[in-house]
Formats: sequence, C-alpha cells, structure tokens
Amino acid sequence: MAYLLFSIGGLFNAATLVQVDDLTVLKARTDQPAPKKIMTVYFQQLAHSALDRRAAEYEKLKTTDQLAAYQERMREFFITRIGGLPERTPLNAKVVGRLDGDGYRIEKIIYESQPRFFVTAALYLPIGNPPYPGVLVPCGHSNSGKAEEAYQRACILLAKNGLAALCYDPIGQGERYQILDNEGKPVYSPTHEHTLVGVGCILLGTNAARYRIWDGMRGIDYLLSREDIDPKRIGCTGNSGGGTLTSYIMALDQRVQCAAPSCYLATLRWLIDEAGPQDAEQNIHTQVAFGMEHADYIMMRAPKPTLICAATQDFFDIKATWQTFRQAKRFYTRMGFAERVDLVEADTKHGFSTNLRVGMVRWMRRWLLGIDDAITEPQFPVMTKEDLQCTPQGQVLLIPGALSAFDLNVELEKKLAQKRQKFWESTPKTEALQAVRRIADIRKLTDLPALKIEKSGVIQRRDYVIEKLVLVPEVSISLPALFFKPREATEDTYLYLNGEGKHVDADAGGPIEKLVVNGHPVLAVELRGIGETEGVGSYKGWEHLFGPDWQDFFRAYLLGKSYLGMRTEDILVSARFLASGNDSRKPCGVHLIGIGEVGPPALHAAALEPQLFTSIQLERSIRSWSNVIRTPVTKNQLINVVHGALKTYDLPDLLATLPNEKITVIQPFKADNTPID
Repeated sequence: MAYLLFSIGGLFNAATLVQVDDLTVLKARTDQPAPKKIMTVYFQQLAHSALDRRAAEYEKLKTTDQLAAYQERMREFFITRIGGLPERTPLNAKVVGRLDGDGYRIEKIIYESQPRFFVTAALYLPIGNPPYPGVLVPCGHSNSGKAEEAYQRACILLAKNGLAALCYDPIGQGERYQILDNEGKPVYSPTHEHTLVGVGCILLGTNAARYRIWDGMRGIDYLLSREDIDPKRIGCTGNSGGGTLTSYIMALDQRVQCAAPSCYLATLRWLIDEAGPQDAEQNIHTQVAFGMEHADYIMMRAPKPTLICAATQDFFDIKATWQTFRQAKRFYTRMGFAERVDLVEADTKHGFSTNLRVGMVRWMRRWLLGIDDAITEPQFPVMTKEDLQCTPQGQVLLIPGALSAFDLNVELEKKLAQKRQKFWESTPKTEALQAVRRIADIRKLTDLPALKIEKSGVIQRRDYVIEKLVLVPEVSISLPALFFKPREATEDTYLYLNGEGKHVDADAGGPIEKLVVNGHPVLAVELRGIGETEGVGSYKGWEHLFGPDWQDFFRAYLLGKSYLGMRTEDILVSARFLASGNDSRKPCGVHLIGIGEVGPPALHAAALEPQLFTSIQLERSIRSWSNVIRTPVTKNQLINVVHGALKTYDLPDLLATLPNEKITVIQPFKADNTPID
C-alpha cells in the first residue's frame, strides 16, 4: 500500500497520512500477454485459426466449377453482410460547370445516388472521337476529395491518353462532409466521419461501405447514361481509401472490366496483428470467420484484368500485398488467364505516386483501348479546389433538401421501428428473447462453463476485507475483481459493475463501502476490455469518439463475435458465482448494479436470465439504440453496438420484459454521453 502526504496553504502540515490501497489485481506473467493486450491477443488467436481454415479451403479450389462456385459464394456473402444494395432511383444528374484543360476538358457533375443524397464529381474527357472508355476514380481519405492533386493528376493522365475519368467525392470528403458546424465547415476527419456513420450502420445491419460502394456504382450508371462513354469498356481505380472502394466495387460490379486498386490490398492477418483494423467501412461483419480475405476482392472478379498498385514503404505491409498477389495469381492461373493479374511496386511511401499512376494508365490502355505502350507522365498544371467546386456553397448538405448518411440511417430505423413493434406485440416473450440471444450471441446460463477463481491478494479495511480475485470465464480471458466481504454478511449480495473500472467507487466512504458496512458482500468486476484489460488503439484521437478499445471491437466484429454478448456472459457467470455461495456462503440473491458503458450488457443479462437477479439498477446508461441512430456524433457507443439488433429489438424492449418493481433506472444518458434532461 502507498501513502499520500497532503499540504495545506502551501505548507506541510503535521504529516497527515492517508492510506491509498493498491486495487490492481492482474500481475504481469511471462506465460500470458500483458493485461492491456489480453483481448487483442485473444482475438488474434481466433483470427489465426479462422484464416488458417480459409487458407486450407483455398487450396481445395481446383476445377472451373469450384472456382465459379467460390466466386458466387463470396459475392453473395459480401452483399449480404453490408445489408444489400439500395434501390436504383433516378440519378437526376446535372452538368453544373465546364473547364478546359491542356489536351482534355472537365465537366462538373452532381448526381443523386439515392433520393436527395447528392454526389459531386468531375468528369475528365479526352479531346478526340467518342465513345471513350470510362474509368471510375473514387478518392482516398483526403480532405479535399476530388480536388486532391494526386487524384487530379491520375484523371488528367487518363484523359490525355484517351480514357474518360469520373472522379467523385465519397462521403466525408471534398464537398460531401456529413457533419458541418454552424458556419457550414467540416468538423471531423474523413476516417472519423466514416466510423461515426458506421456506428449506426452496424445497429441497422448494414455498413458504412454500403453508402460508399453504391455512390460508385451509381457513378458507373452515370457513365453508361452518356453517349460519349462506351458501356463495354469500364474501368475503376483509386488510392488508399479509394483503393478500398476500388477493391469493393470491382468485386461486386461486373460492369468493371479493368481495375487497378492502389495502396490498400494487404492481408487481414497482417492487419489484425500489426496495424489493427481501420475505419468502419474497412471492416465487414464476420469477414474473417467466413473466410473472405483481401485476395478475394480480386478473385471474385477473375478473370477480368486487375492490377495491384503498391508502395514499398507503405504502412500497408508490402510483404502482405505480395501474399495477396500470389494467391490471386494462382487463382487466375487455374482459370487459364495468368496474364490478367499483375502488380506494380513503386519504391515510395503511401500515396498515388507518379509511378503508380503511370502503371495504372498503362494497364487501362492495354485492356480498355487495346494499346500496350510505355506512356509517361509529363508536367502539367492542375485545377484549384475552387475550380472543381460543384455546389454553390462548397458542401452538398447546404443544398436545400439534401440528406446525409445519418438522415438515411434515421429513415431506415423508422421502418425497422414499425417492424420491431409488431414483432414484440405478436411474439411470445420467451420466443422474442430467444431471438435476442441469437442476435447478440449470448448463450444460456446453463450452457456457460463454470467460472474459475484465482486469488491474487487481500486488503484489510476497518470493518471488512477486500479479496483480490481473478475470474476466468474461458481460456485466455482474465477478469480482475474485488470481493468486498463484511464481517457479518446478509443473504443479499451485490454484483457491482462500473464501466470506468472496479476502483472508481471502491474508496473508503464510497458507494461500495456503504453497501458493505450494511452487511452486503459486493463483487466489483471489470468485464473484459474494461479497466486493467482495456485495449489501446493504434491511432490517437479516436478514443474520445469510439473508446480506447475500438480496434478490439472491430477485431471481434470481423470474427462475428458480439463484444456486448461476451460481456453479458461475463456478467452471468459472475452472478452465478455469487448466487451459488460456493465461497462457503449460503446461496443468496444477487442485486445487479450497472454503471455507464456496462449498462447495455447488464440489461441483456437481466432480461435473458431474470431469475438470477433480485434487482437491477442501471445508472448513467444509454436509454436506447434508436438514439444512437439519431445522434450523428456519438461518444463511446461502438463497444456496445450489435450487428443488426435494431431489425428485431431495442434496449427499451428488453427493459419492458422486466417487472417495474425489479428495476431502477438512474440518470439515463444520450448517445453523445450526456444526461437526458
């Protein structure tokens, strides 16, 4: 134990010593990962097993029929996992401006990928005889979107070499930011915006990628609507986040005859182990568990020509990129078209560099124009951001009547709310709760293994003792806990869960002590990913929006594991331990207290195993997931979202299954982590 010496008025008083207990439970061990890495390593091990199975299945693909069936299975999975594709509605495309360049011209375009969901784009056209091949160019994660110099140079180079290029702003970039301040200026970076959109999409059973893919597919629709574009000669290329979109679009849209994704393709094994998962649209639900790797984006479209553009010094590991290329090359070879997949590597850092742009244009000329020559990129000027501006005020959301991705999520949630209401009105409670179990991936209490208990130390206080316990609900998972034991115990115990950690209310004179001095044993547990086992994301600046363990959430998401479901099971086995009295106490009732981010899993535990709890108290917990959908800037909600939950239930539906006298809700919170008035 340690002591603090307090100073009053700047002078040291007569050595006033206050005892401060060390409430740390987990100890560093050579045979286990560091506590902060427990969950990361856990998910990595599960991912390795899943990816090993995928690799074995890949090796079984030999015949033409097997290859074709594999492609179809992957495409069907991909479309299903992003929530399907929206309805094709009128594009209402308009040319809002024209520019003349040296050897090319530009038309500025606005189209609607969905009603009132505006997309801004620049169409670079050759000077020559149409119809031209058309190349879709989705931008990477750049603030200026289509005005970014590298993307302008790629498009100009295409146009100067006989190919039209449609470069559009994905959401969260250029003129398509989805969150603006009072002055109409963007507030967040592209990756932050994408993940804020993604938080709501997950609850709806879709993905932020769905909006971004569909914007691109509708861009192809626009190209095909023009007489000066050859509908049979369509290409797609993009860098970084645009490389992600190129990979997705080329895999799902069979109109793309030639593709060149740049600075994205690596392997999921490398991503999960090293850099960690990226923003929301780059994580497809159950992707790793199902066995859809980066190489599959190429193989889904085989034998159509595909060029991987890569940078030696990229933060996307070049060795992983070559592994993906080799897998794709073998797949194309089995089909009899080995020459239709290739890789160009530039000894540069991440970016659509000159060598990659030139390699991309050569590839497009070879397969879309039938010309295989050694073009180069000369020096030429580019346009300013203002030159390429399509909207009157520089942002689509400032167009009267425009909708954001958040608005589209709200529209979908309204439809799902009606279905949820009918479901809960017409379905027996037992059956409805069984659906909740399935969606949130929560096993019955009787199916959960017995909790293993390891003692880690004892702290003596005046009227009670604190036992330090390590709870082991499954192999590789350690939950630190503090067991407060009064000298004379009543039959009622408390399971005390605080989303900020077991130590928060554990001080002398604190809320836990008040329960203990009244004779109540209290078990304060840190569920997985909280306190001592809380993960640490690789990118600073994300924690305030998505929590420090956001990358571990996405590791679980890729595996199809519900983080909320796992935490709910932690609660259930902890409560069972308390209720059984297997620490030499008599069997007793358990009062459950859930504070902050542990509120949703605590509510799930109480609703699914109500017999286990005498009472439930939720404090500073989010009231509903529908509020997440209606709140563009959510705070620390990612860890508790469940894929597709709002198709069947919301948190108030669970609350309604419990007797009023059994549950107390204190100061509910909104999705922006502020109290509800």
